[in-house]
Amino acid sequence: MDTYLIASETTKLIIRPITPSDYEAWLKGFSDRLPSQHKYDDGLIDMEECSEEWFVNLVNKYQQLALEDSAYIFEIFLKEDGRHVGTIDFSTLAREGFQWGRIGYTIHNQFWGRGYGKEAVREALVIAFTKLGYHRIEAHINVDNIASERLAQSVGMQFECVRKGFIYEFGKWTDNLVYYLNEN
Repeated sequence: MDTYLIASETTKLIIRPITPSDYEAWLKGFSDRLPSQHKYDDGLIDMEECSEEWFVNLVNKYQQLALEDSAYIFEIFLKEDGRHVGTIDFSTLAREGFQWGRIGYTIHNQFWGRGYGKEAVREALVIAFTKLGYHRIEAHINVDNIASERLAQSVGMQFECVRKGFIYEFGKWTDNLVYYLNEN
């Protein structure tokens, strides 16, 4: 499936894979980030190594991941001026009898509190079910990441369980909340 043909628009946003021509908007979105607001916010990121050539390689890597059906990365842009707001990704966990994927989402912190996350994730879930062929999408959320948990709930995802020692981060195995949504 050529995900570079998949794009969707909402009232305020455009959600689509990046192309080499997105370099300036993408770089500015990251460069304009505010200092970290909490432990799950990267805040200011050193973008010095992110040359235009580096970015083209990133675009190619994302396209290869999609061709392999292992991951689909969609960027979020404002319709009004093309500013880069964040990223939503889907990872394929299992196909065949499952059609099971995982969603991840990041909104640049300078855009928080404007409803862009909810609008983007809601639309991306439509893409996941109608274009990417998933039946079940899970969000794996750190137990103390309240903002991410609220976003999952706001788009209709349901709490399923706590997976103990699920992911290695911050120097230890940490628990994750699992939220899910099945195709209607």
